[in-house]
Amino acid sequence: MIPRYTRPEMGRIWSDQNRFQQWLEVELAASEALAEMGVVPAEAARLLRQHAGFEVARIHEIENEVKHDVIAFTTAVAETMARAGYAEESRWLHYGLTSNDVVDTAQALLLQQASAILLDGLGSLRAVLKRRALEFQHTVQIGRTHGVHAEPITFGLKLAIWYEEAGRNLARLRAAAEDLRVGKTSGAVGTFSHFAPEVEERICARLNLKPAPVASQVIQRDRHAWFVAALALTTALCEKIALEVRHLQRTEVREAEEYFSKGQKGSSTMPHKRNPVTCEQICGLARVVRSNVQAAFEDVALWHERDISHSSVERVILPDSTILADYLLAKTTRLVDTLMVYPERMRRNLDLTRGLVFSSPLLQDLVAAGMLRERAYSIVQANAMRAWEQDGDFRAAIEADPEVRAALPPERIAEAFSVERQLRNVDKIFARVFGEGPGGEAGAKDRQG
Repeated sequence: MIPRYTRPEMGRIWSDQNRFQQWLEVELAASEALAEMGVVPAEAARLLRQHAGFEVARIHEIENEVKHDVIAFTTAVAETMARAGYAEESRWLHYGLTSNDVVDTAQALLLQQASAILLDGLGSLRAVLKRRALEFQHTVQIGRTHGVHAEPITFGLKLAIWYEEAGRNLARLRAAAEDLRVGKTSGAVGTFSHFAPEVEERICARLNLKPAPVASQVIQRDRHAWFVAALALTTALCEKIALEVRHLQRTEVREAEEYFSKGQKGSSTMPHKRNPVTCEQICGLARVVRSNVQAAFEDVALWHERDISHSSVERVILPDSTILADYLLAKTTRLVDTLMVYPERMRRNLDLTRGLVFSSPLLQDLVAAGMLRERAYSIVQANAMRAWEQDGDFRAAIEADPEVRAALPPERIAEAFSVERQLRNVDKIFARVFGEGPGGEAGAKDRQG
């Protein structure tokens, strides 16, 4: 099933409603943990869990006056307790906590929610790449280096490279998300001046988080920088795939192209156009995610135990980067899933230079037959350059070259121009990528995320 281009749940994660809900979850977990340790009355913790709530509009209204979002939040929650008849119990809300105990810990919850979606999306892309790699495992294509014909490959190998890279991105993103699965309630400068580390451990356990071993007023931002960098690498793969399709879709190449739907139009003035607009969008938006990496790294160094310079940055780059990464993964998955591939054109392009791309095995065979390498290189290159410059038939020229004929019998010359010989190890490469064992197939585990 082709995923939708956008997933509303990712946008919902970063909504004010969900953000404040996670703040409330942290507050309630803290009250309950403190109640277990006899610091907060158990009945107060129970009533907070039962009646504490908020209205987003009211939080914003209070914030406009007090200019502090967490104070606005706690005031709005206290108002809901008062309306329920439990104003006295509301005094235990936010007890012993500083603002970033709540904000940073809740942000960890938000990032875990976002990461789950991204890991699923990356797993979906990897599954599609695997299917299409196997589909085109033996579809012969010319490999290009510097944009110039090099030696034969298969289109499946290109897809296998992307699949394997997606696996590394999956591992990186999973590790970065796990590194961010930490909370902190150690107070204004991280010294647990209000209650012991054991309370933090209980609070984090309730939220399925790990306590940060040590913190200042904030969780250290190298964790967040790694996460954004992992997103940038993931979306760089999306761009890598899209850029390749853009090159293959050029009129002179036309070996593959993104799906062009019925009724779609490519140009307002040129009806013949089928432009790679999806690929270009992927390439463009990946730049935005990469640009956020610098901002994330700038957030690592803060003044002393904390300043607020990182906060405004993260309110932009974390939602934007995760939403864009989700969007680009879905776009790229659909691109690969519906990609139009033209094997006959691939073969025609491979044959375009009339054998030039077999210069390397020919050189090797001449050396193996006893010719000095410099002489063999000179003979092959001289014939190749004439073929380039005169648009000639390289194989015919080689078959007529007296020095080559003296060194190699006709059947050995023919073997030098064999595509099958060049690609004889493709199945072994696929076994490495998709087979069992180290470096091999782990798709089922990957999909479990």
